Order: sequence, then structure tokens, then C-alpha cells
Amino acid sequence: MEESENKRKIIKILFPQPLPTPEDLEKKYPARKLIDGTMITRIAPSPTGFMHIGSLYTALISERLAHQTGGVFYLRIEDTDKKREISGVSNLIAQALEHYGIKIDEGETASGFEIGQYGPYKQSQRVKIYQTYIKFLLEKNLAYPCFSTNQELEEMRDMQESKSVRPGYYKQWAKWRDRSDEEVLNALKEGKKFVIRFKSGGDFDNKILIQDILLGKRELPENDQDIVIMKSNGLPTYHLAHVVDDHLMGTTHVIRGNEWFPSLPLHLQLFASMRWQPPQYGHIFPIQKMEGQSKRKLSKRKDHEANISYYEKQGYPTDAVMEYLLNLANSNFEEWRKHNPDENNRKFKLTFEKLSSSNGPLFDFNKLNDISKEIIARYSSEEVYCKCLDWAKKYDHQFAETMEKNLDYMKKILNIERRGGTNVRKDIGKWSNIKKEVEYFFDTDFNMAIDDIAQKLPGINPEDINNIVDSFIKSYNESDSKDEWFEKIKKISRAYGYADSIKIFKENPNKYKGNVADIAKIFRVLLTGRTQTPDLYSIMLVLGKDRVLKKLSVFK
Repeated sequence: MEESENKRKIIKILFPQPLPTPEDLEKKYPARKLIDGTMITRIAPSPTGFMHIGSLYTALISERLAHQTGGVFYLRIEDTDKKREISGVSNLIAQALEHYGIKIDEGETASGFEIGQYGPYKQSQRVKIYQTYIKFLLEKNLAYPCFSTNQELEEMRDMQESKSVRPGYYKQWAKWRDRSDEEVLNALKEGKKFVIRFKSGGDFDNKILIQDILLGKRELPENDQDIVIMKSNGLPTYHLAHVVDDHLMGTTHVIRGNEWFPSLPLHLQLFASMRWQPPQYGHIFPIQKMEGQSKRKLSKRKDHEANISYYEKQGYPTDAVMEYLLNLANSNFEEWRKHNPDENNRKFKLTFEKLSSSNGPLFDFNKLNDISKEIIARYSSEEVYCKCLDWAKKYDHQFAETMEKNLDYMKKILNIERRGGTNVRKDIGKWSNIKKEVEYFFDTDFNMAIDDIAQKLPGINPEDINNIVDSFIKSYNESDSKDEWFEKIKKISRAYGYADSIKIFKENPNKYKGNVADIAKIFRVLLTGRTQTPDLYSIMLVLGKDRVLKKLSVFK
């Protein structure tokens, strides 16, 4: 009787303010009405820094799986680690999801408002909810206050190390696990600092069989650690909070990093202690990169590509980043895209089966750039102009001003080998490339030194260049069709000892100085400063006769 009375006193001291009951919370957050196969998934980042590309990857997978099944995808902010929290990051996360087209059905939106009936969706605003269940565990003798100091914990770790035993707070090492209520009550009255620990009933020597969605059947030791479930500041730890939230929010499938896999026995134990059905867990391997001959996880500190803001600053279209991540998630996406070049990628069905892997996906910039070039190639000149302008207004104000001042001209430039032609240009992989690609269209941005010309046109006699340019200027007619224009180029080729086709040149290479491609290269270099460009005839048309003649006249 006295023991029960002391227990009530302890709980009253621990939680002096009224709390909702578990029954109250079950009524407030009723079970979702789901049909078979419907998934409720979430992304639950901590606002402790920038959003990692791995978080975007996990969010994409979770969102697609939910929406493919007619389910719900929500954003929950796990902000109970106040020491590491950075102000404003939670909204940046919501904005990033919106920017990349990952639609949340519940949680904090990019505008800062919450939507959904299962909130609040920030853990720091759900403290009373967690304390309700911590109180429940205390009442069921499944949790206890622990007054071990940091110094005592360090001494314990040193002793465990010296004895070569597993580290942690368990069994005989759990000094406050079996203390009497009277001892606990006295410690509380003395004002000693405390945390609350889960009282594990597990045995590390026993193995449990786990069915992971992605990893398959695995055996892991039972959890026997009395982990902290409430910190000294009254806030819960991740272990307790995510279990409570996933239950009350009706999560059916949790996709998270494989670093959490060893904690799964603990999390399943917590679900069991509450008599709740756990969600299905799938532990996903992190995105990796090559370093020398070995792979390693993308690092927040070392790799700029880990930060999703990097891709926006570089000017990668959001579609390109999403399609690249889909390609990492399911290897058959690339084949699907080949057969469905114009379909929205939401029509691609993502599957768990294709996600399964013994290694994490390898980040490959070349692949990202190839995908991005393919996507930009599908845009109209109007789309390219508008998307590039939006990017430039944010990251290159001078170029944005140039684009706006030369709107029609820029659209003509961007329309060269654009959608609808037989040869669609695929040399632009991001918006930051475009400034360099169009600079030769603007007289003020293009200057060609004689030494540069000689380097780019080796083996071509400078006198020939002058004569060829002179002949072209005399014959150039802006209204010529492409065939008429090319006939004039061929005529000039013959006049100066060049074969008027590559085939003829190959048949008798000793007879000619070169071929018609070399003649075209002269004009390409003089007009653009480059040896490779989109269609030369189209470039000349866009430049216009005055610019063409002005540029060429410099070299007569």
C-alpha cells in the first residue's frame, strides 16, 4: 500500500500538470480508414542544418509509394534536440519539398501553415502527448527515473571498457533500475537532476526474427538497454517520440536510413509495451560516392552535392534532380523513360523490389548531367528562357538583365536546334551553362585574338582564311535557304582546294587541303570562338547579317 502511494507521489512530482489520458488521445487521433494496400508514409527530418540530398531521396520514395496507393504522405519535424536545432530550417525543409514537387498531404507547408488533422506536426509542440505515454509506462513499471550523473555514466563506461563488456545502461549496470520508490522519492525531494528510462525486458542473448521491407528477413539480438525516453528538460528522445507519433498519425510504412536498423528491436519493443501494432519498416542504404577506390556515404561536411541547395544554385532543373533520384531508386526507371519520353514521371510505378540492394546507390554527376541535358532538350525555347531567367534573377543578376533587355533575341538564340527539329541540341545541362553558351551572340561579350584563331584552326593558311572570308562576305545573302547557303560554302571549298564533301576527301585525301567541314569550321570559329556549336546556318540567321559581317570583317 505504501509502495503504491509512493509511486503516485513520484508520478505527481514528475508530471504536476494535468495530462490527457491515452484514451483521450486515441479519440483525438482516430485510426485512419484505409483500404488494403494503402500506405501512410512520412518524412521526419530534424531541423539541425541544411536538407541533405539523402533526405530528399527518402522523401521522394515515401511520397511516391503513398500516392501510388491512394494514401497519405506527411511531413513531421522532429525538433526535440534543441541544442542542435537551427531556427528557420523546418520551413526551409517544407520549401525544399515544394520546390522539388514532392507533395505533402499533411504537415507544415512552404507558407508556414500546418494542414492535416493529426497535428501538431512539430514534435516540440507535442510534449504533453509524449508525457502521457511516459506516465503510462511509469504506471506499468515499464519506465523509471534515473539520477545517474554524467560523471557516474562516464565511470561506468570506463569500467565496462576495462572489463571488455558491452557498453550501455542495462541489467547490473542499470543502477537506478530496481531502486525502491522511497529512494526515488527522496532523490526527487532533494532536487536531483534526472532522466526517465525505459525498463527493457529483453535479453541480448536472445535473437528475434525481423522482416524488413528492403533488407528481408534478418536476425537481431533483443534489446536489453534501458534507453532514455525523456531527457532532463522534459522532452522525449527520438526513440519514444517517433513510436508515439507513428502510432497516433497512423503511419503504415517507415522508410528511413539503414543506420537505424540496429535500433529496430528497441523500437518494436516500445510498440509492444504500448500494445500497438508497429508500422512496416524499410531501411534504405544511403547515397554514396567514390573516394579513390572505395565508396563512402555523402558527407554533410565534405561534399557540396550533399546539400540540395547546391543543385538549385547550379541551375539544375527540378525535374532533372527528381528523375536522377528516381533512377537511383529504381534501376528500371531509365528503361521506362526511354519508352515513355513525354510522360510525366509520376506515371512510373516505384516498387520496393527494385529498391532492395546490398549497397547504397552511387552518386554520379555524369549521369545527372546526361539526364538534365535530356530534360532541357525537351523544353521549348519559351520554357528554357523562363526557367533560366527565374534562375538568373536569383543567382546572376547581370545575366538576368541581359536576358530581359534582349527577350526576343534570347528566345531566337535558345530556339536553335530546339524541340521540333531533327537534331535537338543536348549540350545544356543546367541554367548556369547558358550564359557561356550564348555569349558569342553579344558583340560586347565576344572578342577573338589572332593567336586563338591560329590555335583553333591549325594547319589552315592565314591567307586562305582571309580569302575564304572575303569570298563568303561577297556571296552571303541572309535570305538564302539552308541548301543555298551550303552550296555557297561548297563552292568556296572547291575554289580554295578543299573537297566539297567528306566522302570525296576520304577517297583521295592527298588531292585536297581538307574538306568542306574545315571551311565551315573557319566560320564557326570566327563567329563563335568555338570549334563545336549548334547548327552554324541557324547561328548566322539568329546573329543577323549585320553581326555576321561585322564579326567576319575583323579578319579580312
